[in-house]
Amino acid sequence: MNPDPIKRQRRGHGRPTLHDVADAAGVTRITVSRYIRQPTLVAEATALRIREAIEQTGYVPNQQAGQLASGASRLVAALIPNVGHSIFAETIQGLTEGLRESAYELLLLSTGYSQEREEEQLRVLTGWAPAAIVVTGRHHTPGALRLLRDAQTSGIPVVEIWDHPTTRAESEGFAQIGFDHFAVGGAMARHLLDLGHTSLAYVDSGVAEDFRAHERGEGFVAAVQAQGARATVLRAAMGDAFDAGRAVLPKILAAKGVRVTAVAFATDHLACGALMQATRQGIAIPGQLALLGFGDFPIGRQLEPTLSTVRPPTADIGRVAAKAILQSLADGPEPSSSKLPYQLIGRASTAAA
Repeated sequence: MNPDPIKRQRRGHGRPTLHDVADAAGVTRITVSRYIRQPTLVAEATALRIREAIEQTGYVPNQQAGQLASGASRLVAALIPNVGHSIFAETIQGLTEGLRESAYELLLLSTGYSQEREEEQLRVLTGWAPAAIVVTGRHHTPGALRLLRDAQTSGIPVVEIWDHPTTRAESEGFAQIGFDHFAVGGAMARHLLDLGHTSLAYVDSGVAEDFRAHERGEGFVAAVQAQGARATVLRAAMGDAFDAGRAVLPKILAAKGVRVTAVAFATDHLACGALMQATRQGIAIPGQLALLGFGDFPIGRQLEPTLSTVRPPTADIGRVAAKAILQSLADGPEPSSSKLPYQLIGRASTAAA
């Protein structure tokens, strides 16, 4: 008979949690969760500490959740605004390549730029308990945010891609892999300001929940106004981006006040639509109107004049996210954030006279 039985430690008055075990063992929640689901993936010394912590705290794993996890533990679920859009296709390719040599498979879901749909999909996903969850951006409904927090607490790594706020204070505590869209908007404005333009416009996305495009617009306006110049913001119509770009050109030309001489667009497709319409109307680009896009889509390099743009790290976002997830699944720490570089590419559509 053991004269010194192990004292069970509890947090508050509730049943012991994964947090309690992680604290007692000196490891992360993810490592404890991995040990419970697949003990052989955890180093023996770490496994011993976890076993002792489980005994010490009196923690009882949820076997039903464990069974769900074992059935889908090789899936990395990624929620993407539009899986068919070329700008996200490279990120998906990066994720796929990054996971290729592992035993994990990528499950893609399209949110259609809808926060409500994202929440619905997360409710289904968290029931399956995937190995990791990748979401696009940091803007979520309160319900989706709770689901993501619960998933992370239960040991499922959560990564937000295509976003990296200016300050970590803007983060909800998830790993973020991407870039600062507000800063991109500022860089776009400064490119045009440095060319001597003083009356500028930003054409925002017609998609209400394209928060990253809206943030680029906010950064653009802030940078223009900081230089004492004039900034006009226009919203593109919903639907085909090329058609929306063509349709917005007359609004740019009819903007009240000082004549707009330079325009930045939320996407290359919008900019290309405007560029093609300007050519039809005999408007000299960039002599009468300088145009700047975002995305570096192939069509922008094929038009005449070629389109100046911002090249985001699309493929790198996917590859770095995959690496962070695999490291977390293998070593235990929660995925780390990475701020990736973007590139502003000046071409003929903004060339100095």
